[in-house]
Amino acid sequence: MTSSSDGRTARLGLPDTITVALFDLDGVLTDTASVHRRAWTTIFDAYLEQRCGPDFVPFSEDDYLRYVDGRPRADGVREFLRSRDITLPEGDPADEPGDATVHALGNRKNSVLLSLIEHEGVKVYPSSVDYVAAVREAGLKVAVVTASANAVAVLEVTGIARCVDERVDGNDVTRLGLRGKPAPDGFLEAAARLNVKPEQTAVFEDAVAGVAAGHAGGFGFVVGVDRVGDGRHGPELTAAGADVVVKDLAELKE
Repeated sequence: MTSSSDGRTARLGLPDTITVALFDLDGVLTDTASVHRRAWTTIFDAYLEQRCGPDFVPFSEDDYLRYVDGRPRADGVREFLRSRDITLPEGDPADEPGDATVHALGNRKNSVLLSLIEHEGVKVYPSSVDYVAAVREAGLKVAVVTASANAVAVLEVTGIARCVDERVDGNDVTRLGLRGKPAPDGFLEAAARLNVKPEQTAVFEDAVAGVAAGHAGGFGFVVGVDRVGDGRHGPELTAAGADVVVKDLAELKE
């Protein structure tokens, strides 16, 4: 591993003790967070209208940020429905897309998401891709840690895969029995695979749950990425444990 004593990590806006960077995918490297939000809105509004009638309270951006963003799919379903005092049977991860169980509703969301990605593609944040390249050039290892079960396809189609040394995604969460964010399990798994201590590792997250996971795991530096821009999300990221909050990763190089 290249030493950071020559100031290269400082030029990345990171402490010189950092040797590994762990990036969330949706909302940090790719603009898929907005697509996820649209998919969640589609399935939750349809479900709420069917259950509560035409006067239902729609799923909102605040609901997305508070209950769903950054969490594994089933956790997002469970947390949002709990906020509306609704309980569904857990069901099985293999349930057909529908609304009879937590997993069925989550799988319905995934079907909508994949359709949106197929028809609209995946957009990346160019400055984030540039930042990841700079991280690699500085000699740091890179991992992607995401709740998404579609990370492989997204990384390949965007070309980001070639810059990534490790990946911990939603499939790993299920296979290894990891707790989802805000628990730090996914980040800790990525650090272990790269043979590095958490305090030598930086976490980059746009979700409150993800920032909380980085903080809970004792990681050396937690970067909150505020893509919302409504004046509220930044303070929420700080309160969750972010060491610094930026609107774009390019700000770290400035």
